[in-house]
Amino acid sequence: MNVHNMMEEIVNLTVNQLYDHVKSEKVKWLSCDCENCRLDTVSYVLNRIPPKYVVSGRGVAHTTNELENGQITADIEAIAMEGMRIVSSTKRPFHTQDRKNCTIQENDSPAFNFCTFTGTVLDGNSFEPIPNATILLKCEGNVADMVDMTWSNPYTTVKSTNGSFSFWMKSMPAESENITKQFNFSIEVSAAGYSEQVYHFDMPITSEARVRNELNSVYSVKLPDIVLFK
Repeated sequence: MNVHNMMEEIVNLTVNQLYDHVKSEKVKWLSCDCENCRLDTVSYVLNRIPPKYVVSGRGVAHTTNELENGQITADIEAIAMEGMRIVSSTKRPFHTQDRKNCTIQENDSPAFNFCTFTGTVLDGNSFEPIPNATILLKCEGNVADMVDMTWSNPYTTVKSTNGSFSFWMKSMPAESENITKQFNFSIEVSAAGYSEQVYHFDMPITSEARVRNELNSVYSVKLPDIVLFK
């Protein structure tokens, strides 16, 4: 048995039951209950409760016994209701899209799989994060396609994430696996009241046997801080 967080299925079930109940009651604050909004709420809850990892039948039995504690259930429901309200009031642009547009389509053909790129935009004088900065990722001079609609390009920084940005570029077809190719990237950054900045970098990518369709933090590159001056 692989490592499994039992809270995922419990939270998923609880959130969907609450959405169904609130929808049936025609509660005014519920503006959307699409699959993407429900999954956003599931993520909201899972980020705020301790995980329960198991690797064996004994672990499942032990965790199931713990979960019979009514307080844990009440806590999950309270956080879920909070998450539902927040998600309903701040719906993401893609929330009504078909789920297939918000997931990476499986493909068993050889491909160049790209890592995620992360970075931060800072004020050159105060070194404070800059919100509302626009970051555009290009590959070989063209605007880079993202893996799915849940990743934005261009990306706009927000205050709550301290000027951070992230990109995950869509895989490119390859003739076969184990081919290494050098890719040129550029990041164009702009913000109101600041001079624009362009950051260039090259990266060798070796093709793999198939498209990678799951996010893995091991395949991530932290770029140097990008500093803008007024």
